Amino acid sequence: MIRKNSEYPLQPPRERGTGRAFLFALVMHALLGFFLYHGIQWQNSTPEGAEAELWTEVPNTAIPQPVTPPAPPVPVAPAPPVRDEQADIALQEKKRQQQQAAREAQLLEQQRQQKLKEQQEAEAKRQQQLAADQAAQLAAQKAAKLKQQQQLQQQQAEKLKQQQLAEQQKQKQQQLKEQQEQQKQAQADAQKKADAEKAAKAKAQADAAAKKQLDSERRARLAQMQGMAGPSGSTGNGLGKSGTGSGSGGTAASPGYADKVRRVVRPNISWGGETEGLETVISVRCSPTGTLLSASVSRSSGNPAWDAAALRAVQRSDPMPLDTNGKTPDYFTITLRPAG
Repeated sequence: MIRKNSEYPLQPPRERGTGRAFLFALVMHALLGFFLYHGIQWQNSTPEGAEAELWTEVPNTAIPQPVTPPAPPVPVAPAPPVRDEQADIALQEKKRQQQQAAREAQLLEQQRQQKLKEQQEAEAKRQQQLAADQAAQLAAQKAAKLKQQQQLQQQQAEKLKQQQLAEQQKQKQQQLKEQQEQQKQAQADAQKKADAEKAAKAKAQADAAAKKQLDSERRARLAQMQGMAGPSGSTGNGLGKSGTGSGSGGTAASPGYADKVRRVVRPNISWGGETEGLETVISVRCSPTGTLLSASVSRSSGNPAWDAAALRAVQRSDPMPLDTNGKTPDYFTITLRPAG
């Protein structure tokens, strides 16, 4: 802590614990030197010897049977001349030692050969076990691969089966849709046929009613005409005469009715043949409303094709125009010539 009345106000404060830190560092350096010294001494010590056996891997081939070499013949010293007893004893001891050494050498060789044979058999067994393990591992890999292929084939078969089921379901839906459409079309056709029959029946009834009304009007006009003609032998101009001009009307037709008929029929003529000297007269019967009841060729032009074209033009003109009285004459003739 800085004192206020210090002679050196800018001097930093003294740190506490400096002595203890110095002492601790000195102790650590001493311990470090001690460990370094003992480590060097330990590295300079001579290591003890060690024994190790090195084995070389023998390939898996036919193991040849080692041939045990015959024991070397023990040289027999020639019989010495007559010696003393001590010399004989020494000679026998020497022979015995040589025989003992030969037996020990042969035993060591047999032990070495037996050990080598055991090692070879152990190596062969190890190679056989390794081959068996590799064969078992290969068989396991083949079995796993075969199982995986079977699973894949099963999945593909299942997928194909699902696709076939989906396709069959789609075909069934399509067939059901087509059947429904056919039923709807059949119902529509039946309804249209029923409507057509109903319309035809209504038209037939209307035509029958119009014809009945026409017959009644015709009888009334006939009776009226007979009344106007007077007794037999009288000379009067009746109204039963029909016109002979193109589009001329019947007894009830006005003078301008022929032009109306001509304007209606002329656009419906479709003819591309010759036009010289062709004239056809068409007899027409209509209801008071203009409905065409019948049309036939009353006088032919001599050309059947032109007669048929003229008749079609009249039939296409149905209904006929109304006269000035609001009704269509019941009977009149139309004389048609091709435009030329």
